[in-house]
Amino acid sequence: MPPEQSHGPHRPGRPLDHIARIQAEWARERPDVDVTPQGVIGRLHRLGALLTEQLCLVYRRYGLSEGEFDVLAALRRAGEPFERAPGELAAHTMVTTGAMTKRIDRLERDGLVTRRRAAGDGRGRVVVLTPAGRDLIDDAFSEHMTNERRLLDALDPDEAEHLESLLTSWLARVEPPRGA
Repeated sequence: MPPEQSHGPHRPGRPLDHIARIQAEWARERPDVDVTPQGVIGRLHRLGALLTEQLCLVYRRYGLSEGEFDVLAALRRAGEPFERAPGELAAHTMVTTGAMTKRIDRLERDGLVTRRRAAGDGRGRVVVLTPAGRDLIDDAFSEHMTNERRLLDALDPDEAEHLESLLTSWLARVEPPRGA
């Protein structure tokens, strides 16, 4: 079978995409190795990078990095009084506490968050969203959702629903369950 027909959902007469070209090269060089997983994993990885690039355009318009947006969003989602402990923020954004400290330092310097002692625990600290931080994340989040809608509109609604279902199912099998 010709390489353009041997891997993934390629349609004859259409040019090979980046991943199909890589698969064809590997199939030629290592015919003993099944390269079909690259069709899904490679495309997800490439799509993830392209989507992240598009999402970061919005964050930068608000003077934020992706990680800083995540911190502000985690605080906003917490509800009144819009605070979380640094360790809780790290868990909600899947970064180390060291990386979280750097993000919080910058956000605090910019007046978007403050740190204070936790109520009932004089040794504990919490990070609190300031009014300026709340206004910024509310505006940035609205634009972020508009941007995500624009990106998702490349699919028709049935495709998007099917993709969400597949990704939800796959993620549940790969990602360990987390506590609430």
